[in-house]
Amino acid sequence: MQLDIHDSDITTVRYRPIGRGTGVAYLGITPRTHFGDENASAPTDVAREAAGLANWWAQLRGGVNEVERSDKEAELGGFLAHDEDPAEIDLDEDEDVDQLDDAEIFVEVKTARFLETLGLPLPEDLADLSRR
Repeated sequence: MQLDIHDSDITTVRYRPIGRGTGVAYLGITPRTHFGDENASAPTDVAREAAGLANWWAQLRGGVNEVERSDKEAELGGFLAHDEDPAEIDLDEDEDVDQLDDAEIFVEVKTARFLETLGLPLPEDLADLSRR
């Protein structure tokens, strides 16, 4: 698995799926949404990527039954970003930022939690962020 974090907004996750999934997923927001350009990345399919990541996780772990794989798929889907129309994003300036979870503000926090969910070790730069 390879991770690329951009501007505390986007984490590009590259993995090698066998079966479902394309091998590229996003955390935070997608490049298409971030840059307001449909050519910035391929369209996302969160369900397909969650299935691909869960299959990849199950193969790495071995001995995972279908219920465990399905549960992991649902859990991983909660981390993945989907394409949004930038014009439809509600940037409520009155929103109380103190009420948001850090993972909704900093993609680094979400990335650390995502890696923990997969049971993978955290890179040194993310190790202190997972429980924020």
